[in-house]
Amino acid sequence: MNRLAHVVLRHRKLVVVVWLVLFVAGAALAGKTTERLTLDFSLPGQPGDEAANEILATYGNGGVIEPVIATLTFPAPAQPAAVTSAFRAMQRELPDTRVVSSTTEEPVLLTEDRRTAYAFVFIRFPEDFSIDPTEAIEASLAKNAPSGAESAVTGYSALAYTDVETGEAAPSVLSEALLAGLGAFAVLLFVFASFLALLPLVIAAVSILTTFLVVLLFTTFMEVSFLVQFLAALIGLGVAIDYSLLIVTRWREERAHGRENEAAVVAAMETAGHAVVFSGVTVAIGLVALVVLPVPFLRSMGIGGMLIPLISVIASTTLLPAILGGIGPRVDWPRIRKEGTASHGWTRWAAAVVRRRWLVAGVALAILALLVAPVFQIKIGLANTDSLTKAGPAFDAYQRLKAGGLPDGIVTPMEVIVEEGSEAAAAEALSGVPGVADVVVDGGPASTRNGTSVITVLPEVQTVDSDSLDVVRRVRETADTTPGVRGVAGIGPGQLDFGEAVYGNFPLVFALIILLTYVLLVRAFRSLLLPLKAVAFNLLSIAATFGAVVWFWQLGHGSEAVFGIAPTGAVTFWIPLMVFAFLYGLSMDYEVFILARVREEYDAARSTDTAIIEGVGRTGRLVTSAALILFLAFASLASAPGTDNKLFATALGFGILLDATVVRSLLVPSLVSLMGAWNWYLPTWAARLLRVEPSLPHAEVDERVAVS
Repeated sequence: MNRLAHVVLRHRKLVVVVWLVLFVAGAALAGKTTERLTLDFSLPGQPGDEAANEILATYGNGGVIEPVIATLTFPAPAQPAAVTSAFRAMQRELPDTRVVSSTTEEPVLLTEDRRTAYAFVFIRFPEDFSIDPTEAIEASLAKNAPSGAESAVTGYSALAYTDVETGEAAPSVLSEALLAGLGAFAVLLFVFASFLALLPLVIAAVSILTTFLVVLLFTTFMEVSFLVQFLAALIGLGVAIDYSLLIVTRWREERAHGRENEAAVVAAMETAGHAVVFSGVTVAIGLVALVVLPVPFLRSMGIGGMLIPLISVIASTTLLPAILGGIGPRVDWPRIRKEGTASHGWTRWAAAVVRRRWLVAGVALAILALLVAPVFQIKIGLANTDSLTKAGPAFDAYQRLKAGGLPDGIVTPMEVIVEEGSEAAAAEALSGVPGVADVVVDGGPASTRNGTSVITVLPEVQTVDSDSLDVVRRVRETADTTPGVRGVAGIGPGQLDFGEAVYGNFPLVFALIILLTYVLLVRAFRSLLLPLKAVAFNLLSIAATFGAVVWFWQLGHGSEAVFGIAPTGAVTFWIPLMVFAFLYGLSMDYEVFILARVREEYDAARSTDTAIIEGVGRTGRLVTSAALILFLAFASLASAPGTDNKLFATALGFGILLDATVVRSLLVPSLVSLMGAWNWYLPTWAARLLRVEPSLPHAEVDERVAVS
């Protein structure tokens, strides 16, 4: 870091020019990057995915996306001929869709009161979110509806991606990054009380747009998920500011101690810059969980997610010192807040924690235990329809279908592809499966092609969580033993596939992440015990976050009051993995920030307790501010449409706050104090293996201060 700092300072104009070019190129090509991102959610090698791909390849629709449900509601019992004419006209106007509106026995699909007719409209998965697949269906349905009929569309997606209160489509998630940036600026003004508050935002902007530029490069040889743009914007904002905060704060401290500007930059790089490198690599290691899994969209998110902290680290350790070495002192104005001494408030807090370390550790562990308890009730799946929206045409149409005696499972049908001529036998076998409400065999040409047919199986309940997937397993088992059946696709089969592909391989991935993190932190802290504690309590913090998510969302103790959303009944199947991958690294940031400074103070011949007090006094405000900035980024995401987005954002936001408060402010200082000299052991054999200096505890004098 010393050599890097001197190189950057010697060539700071060139460094600034290079980053300026990257920034401009990233800004110019950001739109092209977004265009090249994909919506591929395939699960290669899984039976449901193979069936879905065959359906999509043969029919050009369905398979990988649940259908839109078109409804026509009449003031009196519907006339089958008029309904059939309307749905056939839709099929002609929308040839890329597959409209399933009848069975071999019934000319039209009707509710029990025969006043609402409905059809499943299987569509092609949209290429991007600028395309609303329901618009064309709504327009055609309204145009061809019989006189006096009320037309509307519904379905799981139509319910999921509308505002909970109004039922209207909500704005793009990317716009929320601007709100997060404004919140971050307010926090930075408080931290620096000078024009330096703008500098971390500059580093964040450069890091985010450079990440977009590198992602564009990756799209030339692999598919990259559209979700990467949101992660780059929001998480990139948080981590880049975090890293800038640490380095700039240390630079101000060194300046306050009398160092010349360039000497202060070098000192900040040797200490805070060193911690930033380890923090960024730790965040990247957490995302190994996504990279090594055999799921393309998760792998691309892992790669994109790893780019975010790594590019932020590079920008923070090159562009930031170059700017500080040039104009740093001039922008550090009016400099109301001083960094010459540790924060008095945080110093008093750390001293109180050290004095009452047994009590503090006990209270912190009790809080975490209470939060962890609900995690044993977790259900993995999708949010049920009751929690998606409670207003709008899609909601009203769905309520009419339910009131008309149709099963909840109408929004999660299964598509079964069979060989032509096997439809009747397959339907008879599948209709006898417990939990199946109906089997729809449409004899129309849109459902029969290339020697195959697709029949639609309606489960009695929504197949949205681990408790309701038994019917999917039974349908699969029956399909496997029924002649002529080639595969089963749909939301339920997709969840079973995801569980097998992702969570079936996760224990090995989990062990790999823990091992890599432990080795990295042993090198960072030169200790065998501190990294073990860090990893263990990081996992405990994540478990407590999952418990809070279960309590708040799945069980509904808060979702209704805060967001007006009914209990989801399950945690969306991709969220636990994503939360673990990001929260594991992001929360470890704060561990590195605090313990790196504690280690530095201990190495300066301080006692363990004094090192804790000084270390927390120096980093407490920084960690709290950094956590608040990340929280604001996730809070902005929570205002975006969709229950899944809100669940994901609140999980990350709560996890960050929990980690920065209970874990880093209470548990870490109290446990480090309790472990005393054991914190500082790194035997020679381990040090030689890791190519670092060995560490033995030095003789300590009880320097504990009673700070009033």
